[in-house]
Amino acid sequence: MQVVTEKPTSSESSLQLLLFIDDRLSSRSHIQRIRDYLGTLRAEYPFELMESYVGEQPYLAEHFKLVATPALIKIYPEPRQILTGSNLVAQLKNWWPRWHKSAEECDREKARNAPSLPQPDFSTTEAPRRNISSVSYSAESIRLADEIFRLKKEKEKLLEQLRFKDQVIGMLAHDLRNPLTAASIALDTLELEQQPQDSRRMSLSPALKAQLFKQARNQFRTIERMITDILKSAKGASADLNIQPQKLQISELCQSVFAQMNNQFHRKLQQLDTDIPHDLPEVYADREWVRQVIVNLLDNAIKYTPEGGKIHIAILHRTSQKIQVSVSDSGPGIPEELCDRIFEDHFRLKRDEKTEGYGLGLSLCQRVVRAHYGQIWVDSNSKTGSCFHFTLPVYRA
Repeated sequence: MQVVTEKPTSSESSLQLLLFIDDRLSSRSHIQRIRDYLGTLRAEYPFELMESYVGEQPYLAEHFKLVATPALIKIYPEPRQILTGSNLVAQLKNWWPRWHKSAEECDREKARNAPSLPQPDFSTTEAPRRNISSVSYSAESIRLADEIFRLKKEKEKLLEQLRFKDQVIGMLAHDLRNPLTAASIALDTLELEQQPQDSRRMSLSPALKAQLFKQARNQFRTIERMITDILKSAKGASADLNIQPQKLQISELCQSVFAQMNNQFHRKLQQLDTDIPHDLPEVYADREWVRQVIVNLLDNAIKYTPEGGKIHIAILHRTSQKIQVSVSDSGPGIPEELCDRIFEDHFRLKRDEKTEGYGLGLSLCQRVVRAHYGQIWVDSNSKTGSCFHFTLPVYRA
């Protein structure tokens, strides 16, 4: 802020003006006309003028609730008055006599209240200086308030991240136990079959050994996906997913996922219905990332569908460019107003706050689908449950 003052010759000045200016080329001539006219007025009555570039002190403009510049503000004597617009010089010509008269009355009032005091020098006058300081103080207070608000938001975000990390550490230790146990049992069984001739040796058929190897491999893939899910989600929405699309038969991928998750369906006595046409076109997508999306959606469907309930997955060749995958459950549904928010990072429904899960699966699904230039959304109500849909591009040779 630039302060321009003129020392009075006969009496103390009470008039203080604040000129807001900007650096637009179109405003320069207008601003110069205002400065020139103010210069001619100093001969009539000395005043103190402060200039402020609105771009450098936006919080000061906010303090005075300005919506346009240039703007001239009479900050003292009160009441405060703001002039703005393309005819600012004309407005100033109209208001100057009243401002001049108001300032002189203020000078006389101060003189009556302190008749024994010598006339003070303008540069050390306390009353005007106190008012100027109050303007600067108010502006600085606004700036500091904005900074405090920003820091509070940053603190809340960091605390939320810390709570999330603590939650993930606890749940990760729990969730990893199941696939690790299953893989360990499969490998231990295979190891026993390799023992020398003794009472512990088992005789396994080639088919059973192949099944055990497949079981162990699938469980390790599950562990890898869980870790990938957490690491990618922890990086935030801008994380590079390293998508590597290729020609992919989506129906074959789905069958592989169904086999992998078969035990989960059986544990809750749930029935999986499928509607997957045999003549589906191949899609252009990353196999492992699309697998992750399907697994996450089926995990949610299993979680919310009651025991003995039905889960339905269907694939539709919507257009020549897209196929649509839909996963439906028969659970409690999602409130309509939250159907968009469930795809946010770490967002969890209130009913899920004390249940297992990271609040990561759907946000990761959304990022994966969008990385494939697809869309993901949910249709839901309390009577029929939820149905998640996502699209993938059809492969073009």
